Amino acid sequence: MTAILGKLEEEKVFKDPVHRYIHVRDQLIWELIGTKEFQRLRRVRQLGTTFMTFHGAEHSRFNHSLGVYEITRRIIDVFQGRPHWDNEERLLCLSAALLHDVGHGPFSHSFEKVFNTDHEEWTREIILGKTEINEVLLKVASDFPQKVADVIEKTYTNKLVVSLISSQIDADRMDYLQRDAYYTGVSYGHFDMERILRVMRPTEDQVVIKQSGMHAIEDYIMSRYQMYWQVYFHPVTRSAEVILSKILQRSKELYNTGYVFKQDPIHFHSLFCEKLSLDDYLRLDESIILYYFQIWLEEDDRILQDLCDRFLNRRLFKYVEFNPNQQMNDWPVLQQLFKDANIDPTYYLVIDSSSDLPYDFYRPGEEEERLPIHLLLPNGKIRELSRESDVVEAISGKKRTDHKLYFPLDFLENPDEFSDVKQKIKELLEK
Repeated sequence: MTAILGKLEEEKVFKDPVHRYIHVRDQLIWELIGTKEFQRLRRVRQLGTTFMTFHGAEHSRFNHSLGVYEITRRIIDVFQGRPHWDNEERLLCLSAALLHDVGHGPFSHSFEKVFNTDHEEWTREIILGKTEINEVLLKVASDFPQKVADVIEKTYTNKLVVSLISSQIDADRMDYLQRDAYYTGVSYGHFDMERILRVMRPTEDQVVIKQSGMHAIEDYIMSRYQMYWQVYFHPVTRSAEVILSKILQRSKELYNTGYVFKQDPIHFHSLFCEKLSLDDYLRLDESIILYYFQIWLEEDDRILQDLCDRFLNRRLFKYVEFNPNQQMNDWPVLQQLFKDANIDPTYYLVIDSSSDLPYDFYRPGEEEERLPIHLLLPNGKIRELSRESDVVEAISGKKRTDHKLYFPLDFLENPDEFSDVKQKIKELLEK
């Protein structure tokens, strides 16, 4: 088996607005970028429906994947020659960084919920299945694709390698915070990455941060906190996502109840039946999904047609704050009133919840083990970040959850024979 561990004759560079240049020196990485499965990421937006709120957020998973690769490459440069760093793992780290998101589908979050798919499982399938990516990885060694999949799944034996791609401060987060801030035009996602890279050190089982870099880490964590609430969980973006989910849900329900579409949605057949093959999955991207939304504007089904029109022409649902603990008694009343007004609550009355935990330390027995950030003290000892930083301690382990109720205000304002019922709905929503 011929190993393509060689260097390119000449370094390739990608011009990048966040990192200035992305440097590719390895034949392996260059060939992976050229595979059709990786190129597909150009047709999947990084931030799903966020472009409805921040019009600059048109960047793709392709942009982000290159960025994660570049940050990982730079971290490895810092690690060269240090104890605990095994340079034999270099190509494995770079490959896992590049491919960590290769399984994402179109509008990932909504898509996964409706069709019961998981982008992490598809990432594994793409790396280990009959794909161009798998062919390229096999040129390194017969067990190399499995190693790459293990790193991304966090099961690889070398935990230091895993922590570069997946921890509470990793190349993935450092890229998406800066990239998403850049493309959305907000100032929250900026932090001093150069400083963080300089103070990162390898240990036996994870990356640690020299204590002198603690303030840069505090800045990074606060930046992440702000980005989640100001960008990722923006209520207008969530409104677009609610409508998107409902289009997918409606089309699936129609298909499964024998509705005859004017144009057969062939790309969705195996999705609707939840028997999706790898080839079918790889054919799906956002341009395909939006094509069908455009076609469905002409459908006879009033709900599907209306929801597609709302999504394509940004006629989004309005929202009110909704506290399930205090207002759950209103929920069945609202649902019945919507039915009485001839508005289907399944598609037009939606509670959407978002929650985030900005930083946490490991708590034994929890479902998800969150690898905490550790500081390397001048005396060589290691301490968990929140024990040294008052700023981080203040937000550590504090989960914030937010619930909103989405509905089409325009339907409620249309005068018709249900005007009295609609007035009752508005009064209840304004409580």
